[in-house]
Amino acid sequence: MKKEMKHSPRNIIYHELIGLYAKVIDSATQTYIGLEGKVVNESYNALIIQTGRGEKKILKHISKFMFTLPSDLKVIVDGSRIVGRPEERLKKIVSRKRW
Repeated sequence: MKKEMKHSPRNIIYHELIGLYAKVIDSATQTYIGLEGKVVNESYNALIIQTGRGEKKILKHISKFMFTLPSDLKVIVDGSRIVGRPEERLKKIVSRKRW
C-alpha cells in the first residue's frame, strides 16, 4: 500500500500546490502584493491564483507566498524554492535520499 505524503511546513515545496489557499506577501512586482485566493493551476514559472477579480498569474521567482495548509497551518515560502513543475520538485526529494 502506498503511503500518501501529507502537507507539512517541512515538505510543502515538494508537494502539490493546486487547491491550496495562497497569499502573495512580498514581490518585486508591487501589484502582486496582497493578491490572494485558491491556487487553480501551476506552470514551471508561475502560480495561477483564483482571486475575487479573476485568475491572476503570479511569477514564482520574484514573489514570496503564504500558503494555508489543509490543517489551517500557514507556511511562508520563497517562490524561488518552488520554481519548476510539481513532478520535478518531487524528484528532488527522491534523489536526496541515500540508499
